[in-house]
Amino acid sequence: MADPAVLKQLRETLAGLETGGFRRRPVLPFGLAPIDSRLADGGLRLDALHEIAPAAPDMAEDCAATLFVSGIAARAWGPVLWVVRRRDLFAPGLAQSGLDPKRLIYAEAADDAELLAIMEEGLRHRGLGAVIGEARRADMTATRRLQLAAEGGRTIALLMKRHAREGSDPIRVPSAAVTRWRVGCAPSAPLPVAGVGRARWRLTLARQKGGEGFEQIVEACDATGRCALPAALGHRTAATGRADRQAA
Repeated sequence: MADPAVLKQLRETLAGLETGGFRRRPVLPFGLAPIDSRLADGGLRLDALHEIAPAAPDMAEDCAATLFVSGIAARAWGPVLWVVRRRDLFAPGLAQSGLDPKRLIYAEAADDAELLAIMEEGLRHRGLGAVIGEARRADMTATRRLQLAAEGGRTIALLMKRHAREGSDPIRVPSAAVTRWRVGCAPSAPLPVAGVGRARWRLTLARQKGGEGFEQIVEACDATGRCALPAALGHRTAATGRADRQAA
């Protein structure tokens, strides 16, 4: 029988090798079991770079991706630095997804290179809860620099990859991001009367380190920055649980 103390020391050594010498990083969970349970870290690592792209190059998908990013930042701690290339952010819309305009610090960059440099500086500051940037192009070298700048801190890095041209796929470009998401619009919740219900998104995790990709339909962020499962899915989960208990 192996000595328990030796086994414990071996586990700690292996854990140190797997995480580059750091202990397990704190994460920001979505609070939705179908998502958190399929993320390698149980949520979004706070000391890491995450990429988000609209599922298609149109305004509706772009807005969905922006509000998804805003909801994540809303649930992070402290001030949020948002670096833009164009002045198209709508503060009341961000507030509806939980991000208080008083927490926002805006910076406008002349090009992608300047934007990425500002993001890196913000991540190294260590006094921000989130650093967000919107870029059309960011290669492996640039994203690796952002990932290294984020490691060891508590500032989540969110890079929104806009479509460079019609038919392009921002997520296909190699990247050092820990997770890479596509956000698209899905049919909204039906109402008993004529009108449009709560918006729904199709979240696609195209890639994650240490895990597999998946797809999930969610209801858009509420005023606390949290997404929700559509009611039908929630009821189905409950019904499945009852069936499992009955089968047991």
